[in-house]
Amino acid sequence: MKIIVLGAGVIGVTSAWFLAQEGHDVTVVERSQEPARETSYANGGQISVCHAEPWANPKAPWKTLQWLGEEDAPLLFRLKADWNQWRWGLRFLQQCTKAQAKANLQNLVRLGLYSRATLQSLRAKTGVQYHQRTEGILHYYTDHAEYEAAIPAAALMREVGLDRQVKTAAECLAIEPALAQSRYPIVGGTYTPSDESGDARQFTNELADRCAALGVQFRYDCAIEALIRAGDDVKAVRVCSEEEGEEVLQADQIVVCLGSYSPQYLQPLGITLDIYPAKGYSATIPVIDPDFAPTVSLTDDGYKLVFSRLGDRLRVAGTAEFNGYNLDLNPIRCKALIDRTSQIFPQGMDYARAEFWTGLRPATPGNLPYIGQTRYPSLWLNTGHGTLGWTECCGSAKAISDLIAQRKPEVDFPFVAGV
Repeated sequence: MKIIVLGAGVIGVTSAWFLAQEGHDVTVVERSQEPARETSYANGGQISVCHAEPWANPKAPWKTLQWLGEEDAPLLFRLKADWNQWRWGLRFLQQCTKAQAKANLQNLVRLGLYSRATLQSLRAKTGVQYHQRTEGILHYYTDHAEYEAAIPAAALMREVGLDRQVKTAAECLAIEPALAQSRYPIVGGTYTPSDESGDARQFTNELADRCAALGVQFRYDCAIEALIRAGDDVKAVRVCSEEEGEEVLQADQIVVCLGSYSPQYLQPLGITLDIYPAKGYSATIPVIDPDFAPTVSLTDDGYKLVFSRLGDRLRVAGTAEFNGYNLDLNPIRCKALIDRTSQIFPQGMDYARAEFWTGLRPATPGNLPYIGQTRYPSLWLNTGHGTLGWTECCGSAKAISDLIAQRKPEVDFPFVAGV
């Protein structure tokens, strides 16, 4: 079949890969000049099933209220006269019950475990390299109360199938000796040895090259103007590029992998998705003394930051700001990244040369992505992965290729149908 994939981020390119493996004639349409130029460009780098805990939980509403107006808060809502934001917020509150949070956790862990295994198989098959590290992910704590609260959370993770181990302070320092220099003593942590990290942008670019070798066509600098409905189906998309001008591309199937921008293209078709952009920040910091830089991927749970070593760079990322489609860099939030990182790693990094970035994660109220078929038989969704796009990309892409082939995916997940 002729299949058009909309978007060349990590979700779109992995979708193209698995569809091409099925023998389909695949075209990827992307408005940027190359793959992974937006949300996949400089994310936290973690392939982290251990981060499958949904944001929506019984404690979330109170924490969100506490953080209102704090410019350096880990989760910041900038309330706007935007019905989509308010609707998303109401749906988020509905997901905050204990029962719903656990159900979402189970689904996210299943998809995450499947996706990580699928990534490992792809890596073995293709030899793709992306500064990957397979030493696990360590959540560390500098606050005793937060550490004590993490112990039952780790037990719940083990209950749903993820080996998240509780570690003492000494064990944390044995796993990552660079934490010994922290100005705030590490009091304990939790460790998921099977998790990984790596550069999502490099992975996406290398996989795009392999897709092209399979015959996948990439249309870069090509703006998507509209999905075109004909009767009860959608089999065409109107695009515009400087080289070709405006044109209509026809396909047997279309897969929407447009992240936070997906709702804008689907709303005219009567499809409403509960996706709202959650703006995240990152800093990429040169490592000048490897002896003081971490090699194990880390999570600072108290400050909601993640750290990944990418060759001679340290990537630190985190925070979520609900501020519409605004991509301005907030200097207060950038400074907060560096302030906390330099407290934990005062040596070994050239903080003066940090490069800052921001991107829009496509957040859903319960953190579950939309994967599956719409009410239009030829229009498919693979979007809404929030902060877990890098973690879930390969499993989601393999699942969408199975669904299009009318096969049951290998993972138990609430795939959408008929939205």
